[in-house]
Amino acid sequence: MNTIDLLILHAHQLLTCASPEGPKRGTEMQDVGIIENGAVAISNGSIVAVGTSSELTGRFEPKKILDAGGKVVCPGFVDPHTHAVYAGDRVNEFELRIKGASYMEIMEAGGGIVSSAKAVRNASLDQLIEETRPRLNAMLKLGTTTLELKTGYGLDVSSEMKILAAIAALASRHDCTLVPTFLGAHAVPPEFKGKSDEYVSLIIEEMLPRAAAWYTGSDFAKFGIPFYCDVFCEQNAFDLQQSRRILEAGIRHGLGSKIHAGEFNSLGGVKLAVELKAASVDHLDVISPEEIECLAGSNTIGVILPAVNFNLGSVTFADARKLLDSGCAIALSTDINPGSAPCPSMPLVMAIAARYQHMLPAEVINASTINAAYAIGLSKKVGSLEPGKMADLLLLNTHDYRHLCYQFGENLVETVIKKGRVIYENTSNA
Repeated sequence: MNTIDLLILHAHQLLTCASPEGPKRGTEMQDVGIIENGAVAISNGSIVAVGTSSELTGRFEPKKILDAGGKVVCPGFVDPHTHAVYAGDRVNEFELRIKGASYMEIMEAGGGIVSSAKAVRNASLDQLIEETRPRLNAMLKLGTTTLELKTGYGLDVSSEMKILAAIAALASRHDCTLVPTFLGAHAVPPEFKGKSDEYVSLIIEEMLPRAAAWYTGSDFAKFGIPFYCDVFCEQNAFDLQQSRRILEAGIRHGLGSKIHAGEFNSLGGVKLAVELKAASVDHLDVISPEEIECLAGSNTIGVILPAVNFNLGSVTFADARKLLDSGCAIALSTDINPGSAPCPSMPLVMAIAARYQHMLPAEVINASTINAAYAIGLSKKVGSLEPGKMADLLLLNTHDYRHLCYQFGENLVETVIKKGRVIYENTSNA
């Protein structure tokens, strides 16, 4: 018998969410790879084998056994679009929206992203780290074991680099796996009002070279974690031509591509994302039939962000059902940020997506695990329970995975295992 570190046994439902040939789409999204009375063998932080409890009991000699007690075991959640590094809050804007102000109206009046940029510019590196860590802790307790982190609240060279430094520091100190994204093109800062092309030139000529050099010398590059360049392609932000210039510059520096597109207006960002073979195109609240067909024929992941619509009090959401039925590969994300989505909870996002976007529970799970892993270039490391991948697993306090969507307002995550080590236990559920 092979000796291993940990053997998890007796999961009523073990969800593998495996999709090694590419992201799930179509009917594949309705298959979470259930193994009844499932088991997982783990050694040196990686998954060694997945199967039934009887199969694995006969193959391995574990140093430790964790009895799942007839509950659900699934992959750790992957959150592929976050702005979790920021200072302060925007609770005043929350009240303004309740009174009827729109997101774009607040942004045009100097609030929104620019307001957060002011707070970040005034914050020290240590302050950024200390304000962000509790948000990551909250996400971890809610089941997120891997997430992407964007810059974009600096909007000048030194502040954007400060955010990258904070991301690197957090990655070295926190249990979650972090994926960095450069989003200098999040908004046009006040000092460049009316001169957006000049700001684009600053991004291309100064910010991106600095960011690329930072990545080359970082542990992210050392351990094969990708680095992305993102842009907010939207009215009052960056137009299609500017977005292309920035993303193509990022590609020249070796960065992968992502793009915010179709949140309020369709400016052609979806087709640009597909053309540039972007890892993901995110939001998609406003998308044409032609863009849906284009996205469906690509490997670019469409990332849906329902917590934004919910937080903004919108009665419309991205048409995830149409995107899925058209063959698009879809992922879900919190978009956690201080303005449009102060939400650390992937389970809440799942509940919203099921109710307002007509996604089935299996589709929601796959969109929050394996497809989300493809959206950040880590599908070979996380997002499913397969031999060779990181042993990132959740033990859920339910016998049926559908309860993740069915129930809301409480945390069903009982145990979080990261790289084969138990790092969180919700003793109130046990």
